[in-house]
Amino acid sequence: MTSLNIVLIVRRYGPVGGMERYVWEMSREMAALAHRVTILCEQLLAESVPENICVIELGIVAPKPRWLAHLRFSARVSAWLAAHPEKKRIIHSHERTAEHQFTTFHGPPFAAVKNKPWWQRISPRIYANLWLEKRELCGPQVKTVIPNSPLIADALRLYYPSISSRITRPITPGVAEIPPRPERHVSPHGGVIGFVGKEWKRKGLDIAVQIVAEVRKQRHNLIFMVAGPDPDEIAHLFQTWDGGFQLLGETDSTPLYAQFDLLLHPARQEPYGMVIAEARAAGVPVVISDACGIAPELDHDVILNNNADIRDWASIVENHIGCHVNIIKRDWKTVAEEQLACYLKYPA
Repeated sequence: MTSLNIVLIVRRYGPVGGMERYVWEMSREMAALAHRVTILCEQLLAESVPENICVIELGIVAPKPRWLAHLRFSARVSAWLAAHPEKKRIIHSHERTAEHQFTTFHGPPFAAVKNKPWWQRISPRIYANLWLEKRELCGPQVKTVIPNSPLIADALRLYYPSISSRITRPITPGVAEIPPRPERHVSPHGGVIGFVGKEWKRKGLDIAVQIVAEVRKQRHNLIFMVAGPDPDEIAHLFQTWDGGFQLLGETDSTPLYAQFDLLLHPARQEPYGMVIAEARAAGVPVVISDACGIAPELDHDVILNNNADIRDWASIVENHIGCHVNIIKRDWKTVAEEQLACYLKYPA
C-alpha cells in the first residue's frame, strides 16, 4: 500500500477516555504501517509518541459552554490547515470540525433533541449544537461518515437520512493487552462484581447499586468494585450499605478486570461500550443493557432492557457470576486496517 498522508483531529490526544483511546491506538497502528500521521489536538496527554507521528498542539480552549469550545477548537483547526496547505492529504476528524473528508461518529446524535417538545428546544445552545453536528456530517466536503457501532449507524440514518449513502459500516473499537481473569472458584456467598465508567449516571451506576444490593441478599460476602466516578460524588448511593463496596475513583481499569467475577453495565445510553469489550478480552462474564452499542456482539441471555425489574437483573447476574467465558478480543491493528481500507474505497 502506498504511504498515506493522514491528519487525525481530536481535542485530547493520549490513552485517555473512550474516543481519545480510539484515536490514540489507531494512529499508532497506522504509523506502524508506515503511513505519515499528523495529530491536530488541543493537548497531548502522553509522555511520548512514536517518532513518525507529528503532534500539533493548538492550545486548550475553555471547556464550557461545550458548543463554544467546539467552535473555538474548530476555528483553530481550520486556521492551521489553511496555513499548512497540502494537495494530497486525508483529513479525518473525531470532533465537530469543518474541513474533514472523513469523520468518525462516537456518540448518539444530538439531533435526538428534536424528539422533545418545541418549547424545550428554544435555546441558543441547542441551535448551536444542531448546527455544529449538521456541519460535521453534511458538509459538502465530507465523503464518509464512520459510526463506531451499529447502534450509532441506525441513529444517524434516522436523524440524517439525506446522508445515508455516506454512512459506512461501523468500525468498532479494538482492545489493548489486558491481563486475563484467572480461572478460580467463586464462593456461592461471595465474588466480585465490577462497574467501570466515569459518566456514572449515563452508564447506570444507580441501577447497578440496586442490582448488586439484591444479589447480596444471597451472597452476603459479595464485593462491588466501582472505578471511574469521584467517590464523593457517588457516596450517597451507598448510604444504606454496611461495607461490601470499594469506590476506586478515576484509575486505570486495565488491571482490575482480572479481579472481577462479572462486569455489570446497565447503561441508559452507551454508543459502544469499551469497558464491555475490555472485560470480554480479559475473559470476564458481562451483564449489560440493550442500550449498549456492543450488544449485537453478545449472547442474548446477558442483555436486558435497562427498565427491567431489578430482580430480573439480579437473577441473570447470579446465573453468570464467575462463569467461564471465552476470551474475545479485537485488536487495534485490525481497526487501523479497516480504516485504511475505507480511505482507499472512498478517496478524499
